[in-house]
Amino acid sequence: MSKTTFAELGISSAMIEALNKKGFEEPSKIQALVIPEFLKEKSNIIGQAQTGTGKTAAFSIPIIETIVSENGSTKALILTPTRELANQVSDEMYSLIGKSNLKVYPVYGGQSIDQQIKNIKRGADIIVGTPGRIIDLLERKVLNLKNLEYFVLDEADEMLNMGFVDAIEEILKQTNKEQRMLFFSATMPSSILSIAKKYMGEFKILKVENKDMTADLTEQIYFELRESEKFDTLCRVLDFEREFYGIVFARTKHETDDITSRLKARGYLAEAIHGDITQALRNKTLAAFKSKQINILVATDVAARGIDVSNLTHVINYSVPAEAESYVHRIGRTGRAGNKGIAITFITKKDAYQLTRIQRMTKTNIKRQDAPTIKEVIAAKKEALEAFVNEIIQENDFNEYVEIAKTLLTDKSPEVVTAAILRHAYGDEFLPQNYFQYTSPEKPNEKRNDRNDDRGSERFTNSDQSRLFIALGKRDGYTPKKLLELLFNECKTPARKVQDIRIMDNFSFISVPFDEAEIILRTINSDERRKPLVSRAKR
Repeated sequence: MSKTTFAELGISSAMIEALNKKGFEEPSKIQALVIPEFLKEKSNIIGQAQTGTGKTAAFSIPIIETIVSENGSTKALILTPTRELANQVSDEMYSLIGKSNLKVYPVYGGQSIDQQIKNIKRGADIIVGTPGRIIDLLERKVLNLKNLEYFVLDEADEMLNMGFVDAIEEILKQTNKEQRMLFFSATMPSSILSIAKKYMGEFKILKVENKDMTADLTEQIYFELRESEKFDTLCRVLDFEREFYGIVFARTKHETDDITSRLKARGYLAEAIHGDITQALRNKTLAAFKSKQINILVATDVAARGIDVSNLTHVINYSVPAEAESYVHRIGRTGRAGNKGIAITFITKKDAYQLTRIQRMTKTNIKRQDAPTIKEVIAAKKEALEAFVNEIIQENDFNEYVEIAKTLLTDKSPEVVTAAILRHAYGDEFLPQNYFQYTSPEKPNEKRNDRNDDRGSERFTNSDQSRLFIALGKRDGYTPKKLLELLFNECKTPARKVQDIRIMDNFSFISVPFDEAEIILRTINSDERRKPLVSRAKR
């Protein structure tokens, strides 16, 4: 069966040229369904498609193809649930405008409304905005929607979940009753159909087949873990995957900050986004992520709305989402544009029922796997090191160091010098004893098979570690990173030996191996003139 082309959808050669410049070779399934229907007269549509299926172009193309700029009046309004999505949609539409003189403006809270008012008064053919800011502009009599030709509700189910139903209805009351309408939603709750029947009149539902709704190109797996093992398992995944570029989803703002600070303390390039972060910092973080200055984004569900990055390698569900729809949204951010992606979900005993429910509702088989072992992680690091060295040799990018190398090799063997340099550069990174030892909990009534790898030696109990109380906390200016620096500078304790850091206002907790605990207690408490700073925590 031949594939549909953009030309067959009835769009102009100028639009096809713009699509070619963006690298779009053929329409996605939702685009092939929506574009020809939306180009027809008097066709109102509900499109069911998840994030990452090309829905933005599905409504942008017919709008840009049909509206004509005149008298500065607004001809199209696209409502989005978040600022990020408003910016994303606006950027996408501008990239498709080509030589047209159409003006597209995003409007949302968190930025100067005065500047947004100036933009609208200059003439805004297409406005992309969040419900709250749109209502604000309507109340100020700045925005007039009586000449509106298109009304688009993007991420409709999410907007209703976020409590925007009253705002949406208020906006619809002030629009042109002859306008064309398009709702996009990943799911089809009754509340969306209710609004559609009330304001759309006749409409068509265009739906991507269910088999496409859970990202065919995404490999879905889960690890069974104890809660205390989650962070170290995350680090193993990051170390094992040489080209990791993904989003780690957490349940709360606090958990997001905690994961991020601990990752940074271990040297990973990570940043967080959630509802308490300022818009300026959110924009800066997202720009750094999209340009790959950082490769790990830790986010809550709502904060991640509108992030459109097509080449993610991984999505990690550090916490299991409360709803199956959220799971689909999360994993839909990888496995796009023909690229294979991996979605990993961390499951504890209390999450077992929710995992079963997600599998049943999404009609997918999420496979159980074991987290990478210490041996596998170290092997992956050695492979990466060898690749880096070979790349430098091939590019002849080492000449400045030749003289130093000759000096070091004067009276020592190449093996000894190379090993010493690696020890200096990588510290304890390749030493198995510096990794957190654990095994994943077994399934009920199931015995784990013996294996010829290091899993058998990874058995542990809490008694293998010592929990320490440290009389220093946030009020003393301590963060996980600063505490790790203190332990290394004072006791030469490597960061990888320090587990489960908890920084409170006036004190902190850490877990370290027994022998390391003895060194820390002896070294930091050596000053007899002050009260001991470190003691064993009471269990």
